[in-house]
Amino acid sequence: MRAARARAHANIAIAKYWGKADEAANLPAVPSVSVTLEELTTTTTVQFDDSIAMDQLLLDGEATEGKALRRVVALLDRVRERSALSLRARVESSNDFPTASGLASSASAFAALAMAATAAAGLETDPSYVSDLARRSSASAARSVLGGFVRLASAAPGAARLAAEQLAPADHWDLRVVIAVNAEGPKPVGSTDGMLHTQKTSPYYASWVALCPRIAHAVQQAIASRDIAALGQAAEQSAMAMHASAMAAEPSVLYFEPATIACLRTVHELRRGGVAAYATMDAGPHVKVFTLPDFVDEVASRIRATPGVLRTLVSKVGGPATVTLLAEAG
Repeated sequence: MRAARARAHANIAIAKYWGKADEAANLPAVPSVSVTLEELTTTTTVQFDDSIAMDQLLLDGEATEGKALRRVVALLDRVRERSALSLRARVESSNDFPTASGLASSASAFAALAMAATAAAGLETDPSYVSDLARRSSASAARSVLGGFVRLASAAPGAARLAAEQLAPADHWDLRVVIAVNAEGPKPVGSTDGMLHTQKTSPYYASWVALCPRIAHAVQQAIASRDIAALGQAAEQSAMAMHASAMAAEPSVLYFEPATIACLRTVHELRRGGVAAYATMDAGPHVKVFTLPDFVDEVASRIRATPGVLRTLVSKVGGPATVTLLAEAG
């Protein structure tokens, strides 16, 4: 029996990933830049065990099959191929934040799974290898393997390998992220389905792809200089352009809820009052606000009071995924 437990943090894309250069290989069509979140984590245990005949998945305490299990098995198969291990695995995973709702749970989940499976199989947990492994299941998961501020490049179709790279560690910049949770439960359209539909039917998709390299470069420069205004302006443009391309699809892919719009108005009002606050949204209804320590309490208070907001989460910049070997035998 071999077992390992890994912990990985969700990340929020500042410069968004939306679109695939190669669907089969899960290669992104655009570069993305993210910040790792300390407060949103997934913990996953992988146990390779000769007493079970099939891979098993327990997600937040419930046995899970279907698409979720198939994605887990695909990652485990890649690890088994590299390690020459034939054992099936029992996987237990839990999030301390809502799953599949637009809060990047797949990013932390597959980063933790890739790290735990690699260690449990007896392989070296080299961050570059683990990032590439996680990316094959969820492109944003490649970024969650690393801590701090992270970039994932775009790729040409058929590329053999693509791992994320760290731009700066967590202690480079004491950025804060206030998250408005605006709905409960899974979102109506998953990220992969939404981006593929946008890619195939939106008249704005080509313009989105053309815009992304410039935005990613602006975000990288803003991180290097710790310029909240430059980072925030680029983040808002990226989010709005991504959602505009999705809304223009046929039929439209619409993730916004009334509370989403209300939060955006609150952020604009905060800025007009001299508060450093800048918004982004992933493929979901929740709004994430970038701010600084001097403003975080006011931002959190105002966002919490915004009509439709269910609750708020506040996070510092988080570190890389970590792993502990629990058992190793014969």
